[in-house]
Order: sequence, then structure tokens, then C-alpha cells
Amino acid sequence: MEKRPLKKRIKYSALYFFIKFLIFFSNLLPRKVWLSFCGWLGKIAYTVSPKPRARTINHLDLAFGQSKSTREIVALSKEVFVMLGKNAGDILRSLKVKTLADLNKFLVTHGLENYERAFAKGKGVMFLTSHLGAFDLQITNMALRGLNPNIVGTALKDDRLNELLWEYRNAYGAIAIERGKESVRLFKALKTGGSIAILIDQDTKVKSRFVDFFGMKASTPIGATILALRTGAAVVPTYIYLDKDGKQHMHILPEIHLVVTGDEETDLVVNTQNFTNFTEQIVREHPEQWVWMHERWKTRPGEEIV
Repeated sequence: MEKRPLKKRIKYSALYFFIKFLIFFSNLLPRKVWLSFCGWLGKIAYTVSPKPRARTINHLDLAFGQSKSTREIVALSKEVFVMLGKNAGDILRSLKVKTLADLNKFLVTHGLENYERAFAKGKGVMFLTSHLGAFDLQITNMALRGLNPNIVGTALKDDRLNELLWEYRNAYGAIAIERGKESVRLFKALKTGGSIAILIDQDTKVKSRFVDFFGMKASTPIGATILALRTGAAVVPTYIYLDKDGKQHMHILPEIHLVVTGDEETDLVVNTQNFTNFTEQIVREHPEQWVWMHERWKTRPGEEIV
């Protein structure tokens, strides 16, 4: 295996120990003070990260250039980094949460009846979520409620950081699964009436199709669509955001009903588009809390994995 360049080893080591320090420090301050501090760290990151800053501004311009001025887009890009810091701060702080009562002190759950209605069908529940807000807190919420979700995610580039993420996601009964692996386990989980959580709002090296996202063609993973079509699982969209009241609000929405025409390719594209429409809707509602620095439109037609 090729050894990582010294510069990157130093970078990831510094990041790892910085995160470990933040985890330790996160519960020493009142939550309001801690989140303000994390928002300030977000401002610092905006200043010292020229490439992510430029991508964020560019992507916001692509999405909102016709409805927002350049000044508004730049202001929004700064807010994206501030909110990223605050939401990351809540995730780090939640590592010390042990009970649902502790979680409920700062997280409000809306629409739990939508999950219960979908679960009652007996074919499993697929939570469809996105990289919006403190999205990993949804897994903590599900796990503490005894749902034991299987969470599908992309591995991080550093083993130590990846281990921290996996330990967090595996806490309280959740099961973290690397994207592209153990698909049999996911099928079994749904077939036995269990639940999985999956994100499809990033451009990753997995089987994908192009669908519209903010009026532009975006290569979008089709794993969620395939699982839903083959198992008959209920697809339940969820999202979370930090509201002005200082609390995290997780919403569980009514099931997105699948379109089944009998033509496999049509069903893949139409349902993936419907899932993506949900993502676009919530990102439009909370644009300051989505990961605009991600290269969502990087893959071009003909480069996708089919």
C-alpha cells in the first residue's frame, strides 16, 4: 500500500487530535456558549479555507444566482460555514448523551407517527435523509428510540477519523455500514421489518443516474431506489436543522410512495428523481445548513457508474 505524503499525514493527524480535543471540551461549557464558539470556528474555517469557500460561493450562485444578488450569496456562504460549525458542535457534544431524555433537552422530534404508520406495513422502513444540519443526530435519535437503524455512509479518508465516526454511529444500537458493502445485510434488515438510513445527496463513486437537482443534472446514487423497489420498504424522508429557538428539530415526513411501471430503468430514474426532489425542497428551506462545499455536480454525463 502506498504511503500517504507527509503533508497529508500531518494534516489528518492534526485534525484527529483537534477533534479529540473538541470532544473533550464540548461538555465543559454551557451548550449556548459552546455553539457560539463552534460558530466562531466556522467563521475561521471560512477565512482559511479558500477552495471550500470558493466552491460554496460558486454552488450557491448556480442554485440561487437568478434570485439572489452577489452580496446575498456571499453572506449566505459565510452563514453556511457558521452553521456547519454549530451543527458539528452539537454532534460532538452529543457523544456524551446517554438517554432519550438527555437528547430531548435540545432535540425536538416531529412526525413520529409517520414512522409508526410506515413500520406497521411490516416491510421495513428506509429513512431517506441528507447532509443537512446535524444529520448524524438523527441516528442517535432513532437508536435511542430502539429503532436500531442500519446507517449507510461513505468511509472517511483517514482511518482514525473513520473509526471515530463509526464508533459514534454504532452507539446505542445503530449499525454503521460502509457504502457499497454488505448489501445483503441491508436487504435482510428491510425484509425482516427493520430500518435503514441512507443519504443520496452527494456525488459518489457508486451506481448512479443523472436527475435534476436545482435545475442541473446531478449524478445521484440509486442504491436507495433499488433497495426500495426490491423489498417494498416504505421510504420515509427525514431531516434535521438548528432552529432560531436554539434547538435541533428533526422532522419525519409521510412516506414517499414508489412509482412502479414495470420498466426497470424508468423506475430507477423516476423514483430517484422523486427522492431528490425532497432533498432540494428541504435545502431550499434551509440553504444555510447544507454542505455546499461538496462537488455535487462534479460527474458529467458518461462518467457515472451504471
